[in-house]
Amino acid sequence: MVLNLVIAKAQINPRKVELFNSDWKFYIGDDAKAKDENYNDSQWRQLSLPHDWSIEGAFSETNPTGQAGGGLPAGIGWYRKIFMVSATSQSKNIFIDFDGVYCNSEVWINGHYLGKRPNGYISFQYDLTPFLHYGAEKNVIAVKVDNSAQPNSRWYTGSGIYRNVWLSTTAKSYIPQWGTFVTTQVNIKNAIVRMQTLVVVHQEGLRVKASVYAPNGELVNSIITPIESADTLATIQQNIIVGQPKLWSVDKPNLYKVVLQVLLGTQVIDKYQSFTGIRTFNFDKDKGFSLNEEPMKIKGVCMHHDLGALGVAINVRAMERQLQILKAMGCNAIRTAHNPPAPEFLDLCDRMGFIVMDEAFDMWRKKKNKQDYYQYFPEWHKRDLEDQIKRDRNHPSVMMWSIGNEIREQFDSTGIILTRELVGIVKSLDNTRPVTSALSEADPKKNFIYQSGALDVLGFNYHPETYADFPKNYPGQKFLASETVSGYATRGYYDTPTDSTRHWPTSSKAKLTQGNPEFAVTAYDNVAAYWGATHEEYWKIIKKYDFLSGEFVWSGFDFIGEPVPYPWPARSSYYGIIDLAGFPKDVYYMYQSEWTTKPVLHLLPHWNWEPGKTVDVWAYYNNADEVELYLNGRSLGIRKKQGDDLHVSWKVPYEAGTLRATSRLNGKIVLTEEVKTAGAPARIELVADRKLIKSDGNDLSFVTVRILDAAGNLVPNADNLINFIIKGKGMLAGIDNGSQNSMESFKEPHRKAFHGLCLAIVQAMQSPGAITLTAQGDGLKPATVIIRVR
Repeated sequence: MVLNLVIAKAQINPRKVELFNSDWKFYIGDDAKAKDENYNDSQWRQLSLPHDWSIEGAFSETNPTGQAGGGLPAGIGWYRKIFMVSATSQSKNIFIDFDGVYCNSEVWINGHYLGKRPNGYISFQYDLTPFLHYGAEKNVIAVKVDNSAQPNSRWYTGSGIYRNVWLSTTAKSYIPQWGTFVTTQVNIKNAIVRMQTLVVVHQEGLRVKASVYAPNGELVNSIITPIESADTLATIQQNIIVGQPKLWSVDKPNLYKVVLQVLLGTQVIDKYQSFTGIRTFNFDKDKGFSLNEEPMKIKGVCMHHDLGALGVAINVRAMERQLQILKAMGCNAIRTAHNPPAPEFLDLCDRMGFIVMDEAFDMWRKKKNKQDYYQYFPEWHKRDLEDQIKRDRNHPSVMMWSIGNEIREQFDSTGIILTRELVGIVKSLDNTRPVTSALSEADPKKNFIYQSGALDVLGFNYHPETYADFPKNYPGQKFLASETVSGYATRGYYDTPTDSTRHWPTSSKAKLTQGNPEFAVTAYDNVAAYWGATHEEYWKIIKKYDFLSGEFVWSGFDFIGEPVPYPWPARSSYYGIIDLAGFPKDVYYMYQSEWTTKPVLHLLPHWNWEPGKTVDVWAYYNNADEVELYLNGRSLGIRKKQGDDLHVSWKVPYEAGTLRATSRLNGKIVLTEEVKTAGAPARIELVADRKLIKSDGNDLSFVTVRILDAAGNLVPNADNLINFIIKGKGMLAGIDNGSQNSMESFKEPHRKAFHGLCLAIVQAMQSPGAITLTAQGDGLKPATVIIRVR
């Protein structure tokens, strides 16, 4: 499934909303004169947005972002763009919309100062109308981005105008940005779509026409309401009944389109559209979460906003790929850790069927980093939170708001006052969803955010030992495991034995002494942070109790920064179920066997070891009674899950050859999987996730590079240097291999394989044709793949 969602943001004429991403000039450094209209930027670099300049830099331990920020550069950057506005637009309003700038952005138009937004994750708009030149005279927009105050984050943030920019043109009377609020009410036979619309009024005789369209595009009904208010800002309430509604769910994410038109007589002077999903959901203190009155465990993951080798510069296809990989695992929910996501990310969740916990802040007044948002919170938190709620409240995927993550005010009485204030802000704009906060203090007597009494659902990070006693310790409360696991793994790396669980480091003050020179963590699921537990340990608890609404695993994907448990040169996290390049780690298949009904049989580890070594062999499976293991045709015994087991295992003295597992149900074979001993690296294989992409300048093909032996087996420890040559209508947007401590640039056309794999990300240009990607390595037979662009 490929979704062209960026184009969908452009509203229907006469309102004109167009991407404003092309033909910008960029400069790293600070020059106060760059805001001036006639500044000479001829030597600046020309580029298109979205843009993250940090991802283009070199990793260094001395960069002020520090290891937690991935060791990539930050600093100050300037963007400028020249554009023309036709003389016919003088009767219009013209706005510029920024979906996200990291961080401390300041904006000028033709030398006039428009404002500042410190928050790097929030969307905002400026009115350009009073300051524009029309006709043949040019206009200059200048943006200063100041990410120089470091450290300001516990993870990689990126730097720059990293989300989309839009130019919006409206009539003088119009529906303002985020000016609609659509809610639904469902009963047995029908639903009511309720629309609350703001209209900026500059003339008499206006009416608002609301139309609702079914998922198949057919008109459900329309209603027209006159604007009788004498105020310049009118609020219009309208209801439309939908008979036999098609409900939105994670399996069938049906979307209804709401079109709002401002009419003057018979003339449409503004048109604004939104999407909604008709659904009911509930959190219950005894039965947990339900969607459309059906019990459902929230099987979620936490996701930071970076896109691996692409940095934080948003790309719809890259986000879609992440969600597709998670969906195939059985994931049905995303927590946006720990800030508002890109609008297009929520569009994807709406259309693909994900429940979203939309999170606002990682800190309030008390800091976690020397230069973080705490210093702006007193002045900006109300505006930022209001803008987040208004922007995101029409998304049916959003089913809860989170006002914070592990906020330090939970440990003293200031947490009571601030929690009540923040919940009040949310409820004033949306009373249809519960409000939670991710709490790290599990003792109710010590947790002042809980004591505020303002939270609808209690979200707890970790402390799995308290879950069974939750109803006793928090009587009458609803519960969600807002962050779980913090298990570590390096894809393709294994050490044995696996008889015990290890916790690294052992406390917040301890330094890691365990480990190895490779800065790797075994991919067996038996290593976790001291505050967490393994994936299996957590899921056993979550699935056991009905009152547990579900969990959000830390984390879905590895992300840049926060490389616990190792010191430099580790620069990316080890927490992901999936590595930074998008390659699943072994535990992915545990979740797939538990979270889906599709047949699963996954065997680990690889089968290249020194002779005689005893190797722990694990198998994840479902839809079967048993698994039998064979080595070179000899049976090594049948294993069956006992009690709450989530895998079966054998201890096998290694000998080269073929390891084969067969799962059976009622004596009949369900699946068979083989792992073979690989020989020396002999050739390269290229596997593109899509061989046909769009010529829009943004579409991507993710090409997996596999190092194979002469017989076609993946070589599990291959680390050959691969060089890439690209020709035709495309470019290399990034290269990665999933290694958490590689110092190789994401932007150079070469990469070492990591445990036999690496990844090339091919980006289309804006003209049709073909892209030829060739991968070469010393001593390896090269490979070529052709990607069509249309």
